Amino acid sequence: MATVPDPAIGTLFPPAEPWQSGRLDVGDGHSIYFEQCGDPTGIPLVVLHGGPGSGCSPRMRQIFDPMRFRIVLFDQRGCGRSTPHGECAQNTTADLVADIERLRRHVGVERWLVTGGSWGAALAVAYAAAHQEACLGAILRGIFLTGAADLEWFFAGAGGRFPQAWQALDEVTPGQLHMALRDRLFDAVLGDDEGLSAETVRRWMQWEATLDGGAPAPLPEFPDAATRAVLVAKYRVQAHYLRHQCFLGEEQLLELAASLAGLPVAILHGEKDLVCRVENARRLHRAVPGSRLRVVAHAGHNPFAAEMLHALRDAAMQFAPEPD
Repeated sequence: MATVPDPAIGTLFPPAEPWQSGRLDVGDGHSIYFEQCGDPTGIPLVVLHGGPGSGCSPRMRQIFDPMRFRIVLFDQRGCGRSTPHGECAQNTTADLVADIERLRRHVGVERWLVTGGSWGAALAVAYAAAHQEACLGAILRGIFLTGAADLEWFFAGAGGRFPQAWQALDEVTPGQLHMALRDRLFDAVLGDDEGLSAETVRRWMQWEATLDGGAPAPLPEFPDAATRAVLVAKYRVQAHYLRHQCFLGEEQLLELAASLAGLPVAILHGEKDLVCRVENARRLHRAVPGSRLRVVAHAGHNPFAAEMLHALRDAAMQFAPEPD
């Protein structure tokens, strides 16, 4: 079946509204938001968002071909439209893996293609390792291995690339200079001082944007209290996960990856990615027998960059090729 319309390579597919959305009670007081779009009879594909803590955006509906795929998106515990928003209790990787499997059964999918970027890629590995029989394959982008080396790079090592931007991050908690920067940031975001939490989030966002864009980024402003609350909640979940190395750690994640032998796995990583280093993708590729690695030229960490959209589309087409 030909795609109509067929957007040019490197662009998003046209916007589309979900044909189903709802909430799923997953226990422990958590309810997750989910939606489905694309072709109801297409190849099932579940999208695992990054962060941790970010939630799905409407643009994520536009990455994959809606004429070929039945696209399932959901907001992880405490994220986006899931409730309670920003909740860290009963919120671990094991909980999320169980939630994904509950969602698969709830929407009536027998097997699906699992895709995720950054933290979503790590979660995809954890889910596929636990439920390989439910997976058609995996497309993993912007590899985050969840361990101490990744955290050390993001919160310290990368500071040498943009020293002034990093200094702004380092100075947000000046009274706790005896602690590692990442621990100071986690304490501030998870603490009870609302003003300090909000300012820490602003500096953290600025640092992320600097690494993602490859140039010093301006300090973001919160237009209103509601926006500030949403963003602080997002980074509370992120701090909670990162403090615990996402309840995985690099060694365990690579062991899980090694169990995926026989499952089609495509690994994509931008050659200019400063948020997660390209060596992560090479290490994951070596760990997953039979996996395919593509280092995407001119791309960074952003999934919506033209080069990465092209690579994601190419990888997905291995599961839904053009008809004869």
